[in-house]
Amino acid sequence: MSRTRRSSFPTARPGVTPPGGRHATATTRSAGAATRAVTRTLSDDPLGGTVRRTVLPSGLRVLTEAIPAMRSVSFGIWVAVGSRDETGPQAGAAHFLEHLLFKGTHKRDALEISSSIEAVGGETNAFTTKEYTCYYARVLDEDLPLAIDVMCDLVADSVLEPADVETERGVILEEIAMHDDEPGDEVHDLLTRAVYGDHPLGRLISGTAETVTPMTRRQIQSFYRRRYVAPHIVIAAAGNLDHATVVRLVRSALKGSPLDTDPATPAPHRPTTPAVRTQAPTVVVHAKETEQAHVVLGCPGIDRLDERRFALGVLNNVLGGGMSSRLFQEIRERRGLAYSVYSYASQYADSGLFGVYAGCAPGRVQEVLELTRAELARTAEHGVTEAELARGKGMSKGSFVLGLEDTGSRMSRLAKGELLYGDLVPVDELLHRVDAVTLDDVNALVADLLSRPMSLAVVGPFGESDFVA
Repeated sequence: MSRTRRSSFPTARPGVTPPGGRHATATTRSAGAATRAVTRTLSDDPLGGTVRRTVLPSGLRVLTEAIPAMRSVSFGIWVAVGSRDETGPQAGAAHFLEHLLFKGTHKRDALEISSSIEAVGGETNAFTTKEYTCYYARVLDEDLPLAIDVMCDLVADSVLEPADVETERGVILEEIAMHDDEPGDEVHDLLTRAVYGDHPLGRLISGTAETVTPMTRRQIQSFYRRRYVAPHIVIAAAGNLDHATVVRLVRSALKGSPLDTDPATPAPHRPTTPAVRTQAPTVVVHAKETEQAHVVLGCPGIDRLDERRFALGVLNNVLGGGMSSRLFQEIRERRGLAYSVYSYASQYADSGLFGVYAGCAPGRVQEVLELTRAELARTAEHGVTEAELARGKGMSKGSFVLGLEDTGSRMSRLAKGELLYGDLVPVDELLHRVDAVTLDDVNALVADLLSRPMSLAVVGPFGESDFVA
């Protein structure tokens, strides 16, 4: 089980409202709800396989990509619920629940869940993010029926035994403690908190010891049954499969479960207005005796449907997206001041975050910060060059296509397209969108984004007085 990692290159067409709503009641009939499953072909991509989408009467969606050349299948159940959907006292509930669903159902205990998949050489896992949760399995194509039955069972019909709640509470508290011992991860959480403050986007996905310790089974059970409803769920699979067979197996696995509900339409899209209110720039320092200082400069970025997100992908590559980037070349290659230095962008339905990270010896942190700020200011003033534009676009296209070389990444692309963007854009069109980014597009974004005042997060042997906001 894991929490989310930071950003990825955008994968869908701007201007499409993302799904993922707040509350939905699965047993409430909707005027537009279909009483029969509705299937259509989304694409027959020359760079991929045939993609089909079925909306079940319950509002649950099933998407598949048939790739006959593969001998494996990745199967995922994606729920449009993440840590930002929790109240303050619930902080960590989505992540807690992710752990608990593997502990047993009315049909299987925890050992049977894990051993049934491992016995055929497969693997299962899950992760929680700020806006969704994913449960997935990867198996040989012939074992897909087993994977569907097991994964649908654990997501739809988990028991949440009181003893398991206590066991996993201890596991999660250890995970939180382990995270606190990783300053390279902690510093990003500090920056997020500095930018978003008390907004749910600013909280830890795992919650804290103060919120996880008193959380009761009843609270988690209530969160489970209110949030894990069919209209909020997307099932995606990619590999050597037949769409109609997958749909039939999913319906069979969910028959009689809490997700086998009255007709409903897919949940309304996650609201994108009003925009998330961010905090004034600040400096946050966590004093800790570490061998290396960890620093992140960051500011509010753009949301995932912003027209400029393809330009942002290019800009990120130019600034700190690889070994040829400006920051890597200046700070590591020319001066040898840091082992790791990079930039990144995180994007949500209604907000975003842009940051630059560096890890260096404590005695070098001021010099690294000065160089980083100088490079950002120079880029803001002069923009990027034609050569950098070409390189940044090439990196974006290459990383995107190379990232589709396995069934797991293709399965994720299907689910994210449906869950976050409400659309699946063909690979060729995505590459065209990157090619269409102009120097003016990037430099206009540079002038806006890099002129924003930045917060600073630091983990290391320092005090706040060592840094100036």
